[in-house]
Amino acid sequence: MLTAIILINVERHKVNAVAECLAGRDEISEVFSVSGNYDLIAIVRVERNDQLAELVTNHLLQIDGLEKTNTLLAFKAYSRHDLEAMFAI
Repeated sequence: MLTAIILINVERHKVNAVAECLAGRDEISEVFSVSGNYDLIAIVRVERNDQLAELVTNHLLQIDGLEKTNTLLAFKAYSRHDLEAMFAI
């Protein structure tokens, strides 16, 4: 399983519409509205690199209001939530 984090800039009045569009994609597990240099962060989980490439280079381009993205690939996850799930009874 590949995980990518996509940092997204959106037209000012289209943040909610873009977030809802992204959240409707099967490849995207979570979308966060954030403060700072970006408007949204999308967490992508896919099985293969070509699925990520298809999402970023084809599908995201079709979303009205999406201005700019920066895609980060995750190498390893360090999560308290994963550990809690493993040891939960």
